Amino acid sequence: MGARAFIAGIAGTVLTDREKAFFREAEPWGLIVFKRNINTPDQLRRLADSFREAVARADAPVLVDQEGGRVQRLGPPHWPAYPAGAAYGRLYDRDPEQGLAAARLGARLIAADLAAVGIDMNCWPVADVPIAGADAVIGARAFGTSPEKVAAIAGAAAEGLGEGGVLPIVKHIPGHGRAMADSHYELPVVTADRATLEATDFRAFRALAGLPLAMSAHVVYAAIDPVTPATTSVTIVREVIRGWMGFEGVLMTDDISMEALSGDMRARSSASIAAGCDVVLHCNGRFDEMCAVAEAVPVIAGAAARRVGKALAWRKPGPEIDVTEAHRRFAAVMAPVRADEAVRS
Repeated sequence: MGARAFIAGIAGTVLTDREKAFFREAEPWGLIVFKRNINTPDQLRRLADSFREAVARADAPVLVDQEGGRVQRLGPPHWPAYPAGAAYGRLYDRDPEQGLAAARLGARLIAADLAAVGIDMNCWPVADVPIAGADAVIGARAFGTSPEKVAAIAGAAAEGLGEGGVLPIVKHIPGHGRAMADSHYELPVVTADRATLEATDFRAFRALAGLPLAMSAHVVYAAIDPVTPATTSVTIVREVIRGWMGFEGVLMTDDISMEALSGDMRARSSASIAAGCDVVLHCNGRFDEMCAVAEAVPVIAGAAARRVGKALAWRKPGPEIDVTEAHRRFAAVMAPVRADEAVRS
């Protein structure tokens, strides 16, 4: 049997015997790790290795959310702290070329951190375009408030990750920036008309349609599908993400255990796949929920398998870098932003 169309989380810092047995049987496509799963570089590398051993696939993806700022799972004292996306945006406003170079270099350094511990996919960059008054769940995670600027910086960050051998997962397609609620806790409903969405929120993702993977938004876009969030909306996936945006990469859900979605895990998983998502993401590590997801999703095959294969070949590893020197250069290029922040504070 091939890999099954879901990504699992686990409870602790090592795989339990029950989790190992489940992974051997269910064969999830990938594993996602959170702070609860991370202690030291050696421990994290062993965890990644043990997952791949359990599913008997050396290329099984291991994912993390490593954006910088408040969304950074690997952090001090073992890993550097990186700036939030808005910092690259402020540098871009001073000097666009320097802002793009900083985003590419920061991402390259993040990739070096991740690759060293066996993580080969990062749920970043964020291409959401927030508006005034939107919920703070995106906030400083965004690179800016114009789709052109966001797409440019996100593209540079994706390049940096790819050069370091790590696949970028752009999020949250087709756009979470206009949401007035946090989809972790409730379902946001965006009421903007389609023309406005295509000129703003959707536009940034359209410019990034060549990226290998994207994570869906648990958001209702009332002008297009007034009932169903993008993750489980056939209309949004077919007409907007695959259609107007032209995204041909692997489409994975955001965490299906978030409160924005309704129904049990089996129903949520089935609806996501039926809508056109290729892979379901389940993050909380609850064993009973993982079992339900595994029962609901198919083995990756057909068009989904072709997209997965193409995505895995997207990485374009560049030459090895001197990490110490690269961090020195990164600190120097980000210094004007830090100086501005110090003045404002």
